[in-house]
Amino acid sequence: MEKKIKKIKEEIIFKSNSVSNLKDIEKIKVEYLGRKGLVTLLLRRLGELSTQERPKIGQLLNQTKREIEELLKIKTIEIEKLEKNKKLKEESIDVTLPGKKSDRGTIHPINLVLKKTEEIFLSIGFKIEEGPEVELDYYNFEALNIPKDHPARDDQDSFYLNREILLRTHTSPVEIRVMEKQQPPVRIIATGKCYRRDAADSTHSPMFHQIEGLAVDKDITFGDLKGVLTVFVHRMFGEDRKVRFRPGYFPFTEPSAEVDVSCLLCHGKGCRSCGYSGWLEIMGAGMTDPAVFNMVGYDPEKYSGFAFGMGVERIAMLKYGINDIRLFFENDLRFLKQF
Repeated sequence: MEKKIKKIKEEIIFKSNSVSNLKDIEKIKVEYLGRKGLVTLLLRRLGELSTQERPKIGQLLNQTKREIEELLKIKTIEIEKLEKNKKLKEESIDVTLPGKKSDRGTIHPINLVLKKTEEIFLSIGFKIEEGPEVELDYYNFEALNIPKDHPARDDQDSFYLNREILLRTHTSPVEIRVMEKQQPPVRIIATGKCYRRDAADSTHSPMFHQIEGLAVDKDITFGDLKGVLTVFVHRMFGEDRKVRFRPGYFPFTEPSAEVDVSCLLCHGKGCRSCGYSGWLEIMGAGMTDPAVFNMVGYDPEKYSGFAFGMGVERIAMLKYGINDIRLFFENDLRFLKQF
């Protein structure tokens, strides 16, 4: 067995001198030190030797194993160094070459609309307020005069965490939180993310952005609402846009209205985009329902107010001529570079 061990050492030295890459070293390691390697098999056969030979051969095998491991370790370091130097040489930088053009970031169209909206309302005396995205059922529905049997409160329409907590379905809860803390006059807008159980398609997304507005004071009328929203439309879409108010229904406003703007593509003449009506719906609005004032401790006989809400994606799609809401969330540079 001593001759076998000596032969193995000679083979290892010969093979290690001829290897040129780490893959070959790994093969040698498996061939001699692996589970079925030559040295491993000899170690397993120690039990076949006599009690006189066993200690001597065992010590020799263990020493040979350590020497092989050390030899392969040194060879590995040498090859890694050679490969690193080769790689550095091949990847050296030619400072005379022209630089690569980097893509520049742009402001996302959603943020452009949010920024523009905030600028418009700040200029006419509104403040910006924020609220939690994880909201209590009370603020999201009950305090807004939305009855228990309303479809919006069903599990298939809203993301509930438990029976009392959900992801807010609109930014309207911010109105209630502000009115609970502040007595009139109130003039605020609230912007942020909202969540509904909508299947993603060209016009719907389970996560979207909304802008909510509220004004409360003495002697506020529907005429004030029309004036504020007309200013917003003209500054957002252009002075030539016409604004139309149609009767509508919302649980937290009475009377309520759907707000339309003359089609940006056909200028009100009628086209496929506007269903040949000449108008495009952009938001809902109305006078704050007295029931909402009662929930926050405002005297509806003394104060009146109006509220409005719009989808940021909807405004951006109309303003920039975008036909698919999913484009906002795909991070496609070809799309984002246009803004």
